[in-house]
Amino acid sequence: MPADPPRFAHDWLDHDAGPVVRPYAVTQGRVTPAGDEIDLVAFVVATVGEVSPGVRLQPEHHAIVAAAWEPISVVELASTLDLSIGVIRVLLGDLRSVGLISMYEPPAATRPHDVDVLKAVVNGLRAL
Repeated sequence: MPADPPRFAHDWLDHDAGPVVRPYAVTQGRVTPAGDEIDLVAFVVATVGEVSPGVRLQPEHHAIVAAAWEPISVVELASTLDLSIGVIRVLLGDLRSVGLISMYEPPAATRPHDVDVLKAVVNGLRAL
């Protein structure tokens, strides 16, 4: 019978598949962000701020802050960090609640559209 292969400190990392950590482990079982809902096209910007001593951040939190020194949308952030949208939303909620990021939301979809702009778009499409 062959011996078990030796185990190393980084056995949780599969170089082909990436880190083998389940999303619920990253979010600690949470599925909704703290605070308001986060729009997919909202822009995230890291702010300069001190983390209070009681706040514990995971490596994913640090990666988000590092990636958001310049404005980046939630969708781009998820793609860049190879995390699901649900996980990104939960982690962004954490960071927003401790003041490490600012979010710039797009105008609400319920706001009426400018009829002149819509007419210009239709006329432009017809001209094609």
